Amino acid sequence: MFTGIVTDIGTVTELEQQGDLRARIKTAYDTAGIDIGASIASDGVCLTVIALGDDWYDVQISAETVSKTNLDTWAVGKRVNLERALKVGDELGGHIVSGHVDGVAEVVAVEDEGDSTRVTLRAPKELARFIAPKGSVALNGTSLTVNDVNDCQFGINFIPHTKEVTTWGDVGVGDRVNLEIDTLARYVARLSEMS
Repeated sequence: MFTGIVTDIGTVTELEQQGDLRARIKTAYDTAGIDIGASIASDGVCLTVIALGDDWYDVQISAETVSKTNLDTWAVGKRVNLERALKVGDELGGHIVSGHVDGVAEVVAVEDEGDSTRVTLRAPKELARFIAPKGSVALNGTSLTVNDVNDCQFGINFIPHTKEVTTWGDVGVGDRVNLEIDTLARYVARLSEMS
């Protein structure tokens, strides 16, 4: 489990197709404190560490994961949002995030509003019903509050701090973004279907 509070921006330094996709991610994390088999959310996708170096870790990414996320756009040099798994006693500053991406949203507009940036995204139709104003979503692993919803489109505001400590300062129209809907929204919808 994760909180959607990004704690490092990593860089993809190697990609190799070996049956599954293998990626090496350079990180500022102290890799001596990471175990083989640990889970690290990388752009919101829960990935398992399979090898470690002084300032990097490797992950193996299945074809299923690549097909359901934006990881097919990863290239050497790509910056990615990173978060280590939640530990008992950690502060829950965002919301509960599983790292299991539900789909990919597309950025349809980016405009500055004061010091903040408003980003409008289009969610897949089957996921849009789970997104509500003032509700939570995880986008590329970042816990965010939804400002408004209009059919399949929804808006998010990014303050300067968020743009500095995540990859959201690099966002552009047409970007594909990993979307994880709020777990509570999923269960509420399921309960209402059964009533």
